[in-house]
Amino acid sequence: MEDRQGSARLLHRRTTFAILGCAIDVHRSLGPGLLESAYRRCLVQALELKGLAVEQEVPVSITYEGCKIEGAFRADIVVNRSVLLELKAVDRLLPIHDAQILTYLKLLRVRVGLLVNFNVRRLMDGVHRFVL
Repeated sequence: MEDRQGSARLLHRRTTFAILGCAIDVHRSLGPGLLESAYRRCLVQALELKGLAVEQEVPVSITYEGCKIEGAFRADIVVNRSVLLELKAVDRLLPIHDAQILTYLKLLRVRVGLLVNFNVRRLMDGVHRFVL
């Protein structure tokens, strides 16, 4: 797991620990090779069963030349209104995926994000943590 800001490692630690446990359970059950939407649905179910507050397909608005554009993008999942999850099912994560989650964190004013790629043998090899 990659930590973008060492001094903030403990921010929302319990929530991220619970999220990662659920993500690992989903990955162990389904394995790699499915579409992102399948992992999202199963992960949402697992998170809700843990009693976490889950929002999915969260609208991300942008402002351009003073005009607010509602729902320009959609973030995959926000847990407990404090941790953003961006899910992928790709051969490898690219810098554009990092840029995407960092932008969503700023626009949603959420400080902690997890970029999770389910298309890996060992899930933790596909997890990157971001802290603003």
